[in-house]
Amino acid sequence: MIDVQRLRVFREVARQGSFNRAAAVLRLTPSAVSQQISALERSLGAGVVCRSTRGIEVTEAGRVLVEAADVIAAELENAEREIARLADVGPRLTISTFASGGQRLLPGALTRFSALHPEVSITVLESEPDASLLQVRSGAADLALSYHFDGPPPVSPDDRSGLTWTPLLDDPMWVVLPAGHRLAARDEIAMADLAGERFVQGCLTAADMLGHYAALAGFEVDVACRSTDYVFAQALVRVGVGVSLIPHTALIADAAGLAMVPLEPPRPSRRIGVATARRRSNDPLTQSLLEALSQEVGVPSRIAG
Repeated sequence: MIDVQRLRVFREVARQGSFNRAAAVLRLTPSAVSQQISALERSLGAGVVCRSTRGIEVTEAGRVLVEAADVIAAELENAEREIARLADVGPRLTISTFASGGQRLLPGALTRFSALHPEVSITVLESEPDASLLQVRSGAADLALSYHFDGPPPVSPDDRSGLTWTPLLDDPMWVVLPAGHRLAARDEIAMADLAGERFVQGCLTAADMLGHYAALAGFEVDVACRSTDYVFAQALVRVGVGVSLIPHTALIADAAGLAMVPLEPPRPSRRIGVATARRRSNDPLTQSLLEALSQEVGVPSRIAG
């Protein structure tokens, strides 16, 4: 039988890529960490890491064990939450969300949800999409309001993530320009019309997408600012630093000094959805919030059971 403490140590070693860094996180000595891994390998009859002077590399057997360790850790955290509820702490729901989704979509959904479940204590975590999916997988969050750009969703029905992806809406990119810009009066703007412009990026994860669509239009992106905040990006556009591509849900309400024009198809779009843990597919609170989010964006509920 696999020792849970050794599994915990190995999970941290795999995450950190180093005995020394894992030891620092776990508050153990590197020697103690090495001994735990050796004991784990003896109990399994297989190596889980390859050691070298450059650090460690997880073996194929180790990768299988990491996936199992993630699931076990999530189940233990879930059990702790359920036990807390039994101890009259009260029902709780933890939501991970990206910033603009938390500003535009989550408040209305939480209003609906809280009207039905006033006894539930809500915790909201602001996280980037990749991190939010990990939080759901680990049990740190019950669901994640997340997104991806063009292409397949970050979760597929037959993968080993333990997650389910429910699409909510397509969030097309708009062009945001200074109010007096030569293109400001257009009904739509083609990507090719932006050749020669300087771009203010409002999201680092969108950089590859922007470069791809610019290449299709025959030009390279000239970046004036790499920002991680769409509000900040639009403030820079207002004062003439450049132009920006902003998802529709992230357009600011105060449009003074700005022109906001739809991008002509084919155009990039942010695909917003919700990630939930398959192990919690029958949890009534998670499903109720998912229903509220579907109502907020005005689409029929597509809750995965």
